[in-house]
Amino acid sequence: MVRYDGLILERVLDLNNEGYTIEQIAEVCHIPVASVCMELRRVRDRQPFRLTRPPRSIKRWHPEDFTLESTTVWSFPKRGNWATHKGDYRGNWSPYIPRNIILRYTTEGETVLDCFVGSGTTLIETKLLRRKGIGIDINSQAICLAKERADFRFNDEFHPAIFEGEAQNLPQQIAHQSVDLICTHPPYTNIIQYSNDKTGDLSCCDIPSFLVEMNRVAQECLRVLKSKKHCVFMIGDTRHEKHMVPLGFMTLEVFLRNGFVLKEVIIKKQHNCQSTAFWYPKSIYHNFLLIGHEYIFVLRKP
Repeated sequence: MVRYDGLILERVLDLNNEGYTIEQIAEVCHIPVASVCMELRRVRDRQPFRLTRPPRSIKRWHPEDFTLESTTVWSFPKRGNWATHKGDYRGNWSPYIPRNIILRYTTEGETVLDCFVGSGTTLIETKLLRRKGIGIDINSQAICLAKERADFRFNDEFHPAIFEGEAQNLPQQIAHQSVDLICTHPPYTNIIQYSNDKTGDLSCCDIPSFLVEMNRVAQECLRVLKSKKHCVFMIGDTRHEKHMVPLGFMTLEVFLRNGFVLKEVIIKKQHNCQSTAFWYPKSIYHNFLLIGHEYIFVLRKP
């Protein structure tokens, strides 16, 4: 395999450190993808060159065979792994969900807010789909991960703004009636905890406290959303002492009381749930059904 001169090698390293993928580096430098991989491996531990970030091998920027959902039942057996999407952040949603929501309820150039940004799935989609993305999360580790995953060289003019903060008290950078779509996935009370009782973290709340905090979230969403625009969130139910707790509809009622109107109720089927193997024998023994769905509520600001 050919080894390239110092100028080409420096260019390869510069592009890698700026966030370009291997495929993009090969195109810019007019060399084969295999040669880019070889050069990056060759200099990884050598001076004077240092890689400030690992090379990214992105197979494709958009999903294959994508079609917009047309019914109120959504099912994605394959989670989706295009661009920088990964399923390694506990509780994050499939990128097919924000892609469907963003394409249906916004046009190119409009502003999309995710006030529980997590690992950045929604913001990856806003950048790919040429929308202005804004992400908020109370967890600093989530903020770092979201920034890393949204840092790729594709539609750079739509690089999202990401802030650490509370969904109950949105940062001042988000002005009144400035958002065209809210597309978000809040925690389901304390089922999955993302911090150790951090003040303001909804993933540390019991159900009554969670609903109180979600009331504040609904007020903030109504404040920053433009009139006649949509607020969409996904949430599931839970169980307490063998009985179903309709957390989804309890949260929906909070938003309706604050002035939103309901446009759609979507049932999203769950797939590949890691806890199923643990809970299945218990569900048989104690005679209860495993929860296999979540809700996506589409609300509109009058």
